[in-house]
Amino acid sequence: MNPTSPLRHALGGRAARSLTLAVLAAVIITGTAACGGSNTTSSGTARSTRTISPEPAKTPSASPTPRTQREFAASVSAAAERNRQQAVKQLAGVQGRGNAVKDVSVTGQPVAKSEQFRSALVRVTNPTDKAAFYAVKVDFVDASGKVLDSVVLGFPDAPPGRTVSQHANSRKAVGVKTFPRIAQAERS
Repeated sequence: MNPTSPLRHALGGRAARSLTLAVLAAVIITGTAACGGSNTTSSGTARSTRTISPEPAKTPSASPTPRTQREFAASVSAAAERNRQQAVKQLAGVQGRGNAVKDVSVTGQPVAKSEQFRSALVRVTNPTDKAAFYAVKVDFVDASGKVLDSVVLGFPDAPPGRTVSQHANSRKAVGVKTFPRIAQAERS
């Protein structure tokens, strides 16, 4: 025998089903309203975005649009050139190899035959307790010891107790097996 629920028995089968559907519809409508239904027809669309902290005051900028990748590369290249020129000036007055040769190391980088330059990784470790500018001259020499090219690098604000690095690239030493070496290094 199939027992009937007390609600069905008291209201009758049809009335109990209607009441169940009405309660279910009310729960769905209430849940939808509580979730803040969306006016869009596509699923997954954000209705609004909330910010936890206040937005900083906007200041007028010199450029209304963000810099392009080309503009950024040009500014980085200009900064590297300024550092190189400062290093050339600093090394012009140096007698001998300089006061920071022990702070600098160089490692030749392997290159494919299709490469258009020879490259060396130059590392500077600042052993002092203050940031310093390093001027470094790297010679690319062939197997006989002949200098094929010299590249000057500037390392601005090398942090104390830290190591910074840059690549020295030579277009003149392309196609020849070269060995990079530190010719001069000066800390100021």
